Amino acid sequence: MTATTPETAAAPAARDYSQTLFLPRTEFPMRAGLPVREPLLLGRWARIDLYGRIRAAAAGRPKFVLHDGPPYANGNIHIGTALNKILKDVIVRSQGALGHDANYVPGWDCHGLPIEWKIEEQYRAKGKNKDEVPVIEFRQECRTFAAHWLDVQREEFKRLGGTGDWDHPYATMAFPAEAAIARELMTFAMTGQLYRGSKPVMWSVVERTALAEAEVEYEDHVSDTIFAAFPIREGAEGDLAGARVVIWTTTPWTMPGNRAVAYSRRVAYGLYRVTQAAADNWAKVGDTFLLADALAAGVFGAARVAAFERVRDVPAASLGDLTLSHPLGGHVPGYDFKVPLLDGEHVTEEAGTGFVHTAPGHGREDFEIWMASGRALAQRGIDTRIPYTVDADGALTEEAPGFTGKLVLNHKGEKGDANKAVIAALTEAGNLVARGVLRHSYPHSWRSKKPVIFRNTPQWFIAMDKPVAALGDQTLREVAMRAIADTQWVPPQGRNRINGMVGNRPDWVVSRQRAWGVPITVFVARGSGEVLRDERVNARIVEAFRAEGADAWFTDPDGARFLAPDHDPGAYEKVTDVLDVWFDSGSTHAFVLDDPEAFPGLANVRRRRDGGGDTVMYLEGSDQHRGWFQSSLLESAGTRGRAPYDIVLTHGFVLDPKGLKMSKSKGNVVAPQNVIKDSGADILRLWVAASDYSDDLRIGPEIIKTFAETYRKLRNSLRWMLGSLAHRVPGDDVPASDMPELERFILHRLSELDSEIREAYRGFDTKRVVALLNGFMTGDLSAFYFDVRKDTLYCDPISSKARRAALQVIDETFRRVTIWLAPVLAFTAEEAWLDRYPSEDGSVHLETLPDTPVTWRDEPLAERWHKIRRVRRVVTGALEIERAAKRIGASLEAAPTVYVSDADLLGALDGVDFADVCITSAIRVEAGEGPADAFRLDDVRGVAVVPAPAPGRKCARSWRVTPDVGMDADYPDVTPRDAKALREWDAARPAASAAP
Repeated sequence: MTATTPETAAAPAARDYSQTLFLPRTEFPMRAGLPVREPLLLGRWARIDLYGRIRAAAAGRPKFVLHDGPPYANGNIHIGTALNKILKDVIVRSQGALGHDANYVPGWDCHGLPIEWKIEEQYRAKGKNKDEVPVIEFRQECRTFAAHWLDVQREEFKRLGGTGDWDHPYATMAFPAEAAIARELMTFAMTGQLYRGSKPVMWSVVERTALAEAEVEYEDHVSDTIFAAFPIREGAEGDLAGARVVIWTTTPWTMPGNRAVAYSRRVAYGLYRVTQAAADNWAKVGDTFLLADALAAGVFGAARVAAFERVRDVPAASLGDLTLSHPLGGHVPGYDFKVPLLDGEHVTEEAGTGFVHTAPGHGREDFEIWMASGRALAQRGIDTRIPYTVDADGALTEEAPGFTGKLVLNHKGEKGDANKAVIAALTEAGNLVARGVLRHSYPHSWRSKKPVIFRNTPQWFIAMDKPVAALGDQTLREVAMRAIADTQWVPPQGRNRINGMVGNRPDWVVSRQRAWGVPITVFVARGSGEVLRDERVNARIVEAFRAEGADAWFTDPDGARFLAPDHDPGAYEKVTDVLDVWFDSGSTHAFVLDDPEAFPGLANVRRRRDGGGDTVMYLEGSDQHRGWFQSSLLESAGTRGRAPYDIVLTHGFVLDPKGLKMSKSKGNVVAPQNVIKDSGADILRLWVAASDYSDDLRIGPEIIKTFAETYRKLRNSLRWMLGSLAHRVPGDDVPASDMPELERFILHRLSELDSEIREAYRGFDTKRVVALLNGFMTGDLSAFYFDVRKDTLYCDPISSKARRAALQVIDETFRRVTIWLAPVLAFTAEEAWLDRYPSEDGSVHLETLPDTPVTWRDEPLAERWHKIRRVRRVVTGALEIERAAKRIGASLEAAPTVYVSDADLLGALDGVDFADVCITSAIRVEAGEGPADAFRLDDVRGVAVVPAPAPGRKCARSWRVTPDVGMDADYPDVTPRDAKALREWDAARPAASAAP
């Protein structure tokens, strides 16, 4: 029969047969009402302590620890954060369902500029000066701010349906955490990996602090460009005398810091002469320049030179013998020093002139080539000291003679007057060849969104390439690279990404000139600059931090409480810089995974690589290859000689439906709070799980609507199963071997899915899980099995083995499907589970994936039913046309003839009640091609269908049209099958047997 109930007979005395049908009966609503229902389930989970019950049930199982990457506690969550937390929860729940002790402790990053910047904004709005506020008071305001947003975000994360120890999260500002971070830093100091040095680092003028690579993002920026000429000073003979070497730079303000020019022995150079140029040109007729041959034409084009000639080759091997004069020398006092030419690996022919302006205080490569050449330069009488030409506020210093006070950037991050002043001086000196502007990708602080500069300042570093005894005389870089190889990366290309980053990164600058953070807890000997290494001092620091937090460092001006009685406080300088916030978050493994007192559920992890069965996963966005993944790797490698994780999984970013970045100005922001309010968190969860998270994800109103429709179909499948199971008698089982073939086919499909879904969950392939379940529930179940079996379930007698077998299979199906879905649709699966298995403290999330008997697998049977379903598709297609033409109403009014010329397909139909399968009242199957005008499908060759109306009368109960209606005198308006069902129904309910 069809999904609708039979019509009642027109005669007033006719019996209402709908009362005798086993129609679905459930309180599980068709309309989900998730925005209202989900909070109720959250409340229930809290009341029954679901997380605690899961922990108790999982005790003793292998651990799967998804260590939470800490978000910043400084604002409401956004759609990207929702993606991250939902994906984590899907994986945690699925690993629990696979039989792991999947303990999840959420965490927050509470130090650093994201919070400090907010407090400073509040100060500026009130006209308050941060520098006039006592540091402890300022730090307390930062702590209060972070605590507020931690609480806000915690509730927002819980609303997403995430399970975890929300009452006991970790926070980097907790006293034990601050103590652990300090202890980790002091481990680097004790092993000699921490040092204070002077190097060019990225500096935010707006935020007045050094930044690490992980704290910058690259945005378009318009820079002034110049071609400047360096006169050859020494070593030139013949036509080289009077020639000049030309460089190109996008940072004219760094010219006062120039100390060398780099070239490459792999580049072909030539001496060029200007032969034709306008009278007012900077490059004059007769000027001679040294340039790379591949770039000369471009340089003269930029210089508006009308004609030039190549005089001769200049061998690269001879360039190191030359010494240049600074372009400002002889014009601006203070620049009359020698400028050497240095052979540099970083010099290419891709752009510029083939010569690279080298200011060792303003670039990593500049610094490295200068330092590597130090001894040779000193022997040549060249001063190797690196000048400090820019201060913390972006102003040129006295070590940039003639430009002191000129601003590179102002306090708002806007371009200052330094470039203009330097370009004017070069012009007056006669050494400007050309100028222009360039739009290019340039580092910006990802917090202030303003450009940064490279500035030489004293900072604290962790050495990447120093052999360390504690690491078996290996370098931190070597240990980290080996750890990367030992780690599983999902997707695999993540390994290549972080390999390149760690393999090429400079020493880790860990100091910040801020107030809100864990201080660099070291003392430096006055005079020698040696770092104090004393475990007794370290122990006192850790003890104080555990009791008072990192504020303890700032309440003691000279550190006497930590140094005494072992050392004279007057002999040491206490460092006041704070740690890079990435060091904080990179240390979380030390106080979350390695502290059995604070987090006992995460302790004693027997790592996979150590031969244990436990697993630690880190999961964040792909940007964290340069952020948290890397800082955690370096911190753990430097203190433990290994990575803190076994598996690293990365996901993409969330874009709008057109693939554009979301922004308020574009009006394309999708707030998770709004989606939850309108549609429910399970819709968001389905979107996350069904998407290819390894790439960027897209979301918008239409995409949400699509997933809401997918959800509706899944929910309706659950609802129909629940309604049908209302008639299931517990224990009324049929052995699988005695079941009809169709039921055994569904059991086979359950067996297949069990293997596939386990494999997908083990591989963190949530998209495949959703695809498998959606295809099964909408294709195999709703559109096929449920449709076929409705007549049997609704109309068969109580004693019918087919009906009992169908209910049994639906019971097995419901249990598995609900548990399989639970990690994704956490709320809906729970709602359905409790409808089927009411309990005060039960939950689907306490279940593991149920075992599926291997005897259910039957490949030959499955192959037969795949063929049956192919033939059925042709019948269904033919009847759809009949319905559209209104020649029939329902498929039960038809009795088609099916012609099958394919012997394989014909054989598959042997012994099958094909009318039952096609939901027709009768059907005739014949061998042969069939008439030319028969209905066919192109993709099912050898099958043709000729529709025809079914002969006989319509059964008043089941709506079948058949000649045997009325053969039972006691029930003259139904089929014999329905008469038997009515007889059993009436016998079981004598009071209801009398007709109205």
